[in-house]
Amino acid sequence: MPDPSHVLVLANRTAATQGLCDAVRARVRRGPATFHLVVPAHPHGLHRYIDPQEGDEGDADQTLASALPLLSRAAGAEVTGHVGDPEPLMAIQDAITLGDYDEIIVSTLPSRLSRWLRLDLVSKARGLGLPVVHVEADEASVPVR
Repeated sequence: MPDPSHVLVLANRTAATQGLCDAVRARVRRGPATFHLVVPAHPHGLHRYIDPQEGDEGDADQTLASALPLLSRAAGAEVTGHVGDPEPLMAIQDAITLGDYDEIIVSTLPSRLSRWLRLDLVSKARGLGLPVVHVEADEASVPVR
């Protein structure tokens, strides 16, 4: 049996959506894989500018806690995760620097709502040299904040 691929998953508000779970299941059907979810910190108010690491108020931790069991069920094995840098591209780069990943899944809000898509995150992530799969959430499945 081949060694599993190591898949980095980046998601925030879409971390616990059906679309991302479906993408994880689809990846498992292609071959053995392990998954690690990074949820960028989500600073509020002035913390976005002054000290983004301190202003999350636990939102990213809550997202991580709710998403990991769902993604683990979809993967058929434990999915690990951590809260990353508030800037999504930096969160990806940090994870790649610290880990050994073969591919990336980026899950975003629908295009009309997604700041990440306006920032061209998917193309920038592809520029890091790993294959990237983009999952765009269905508007009805995204929790309201």
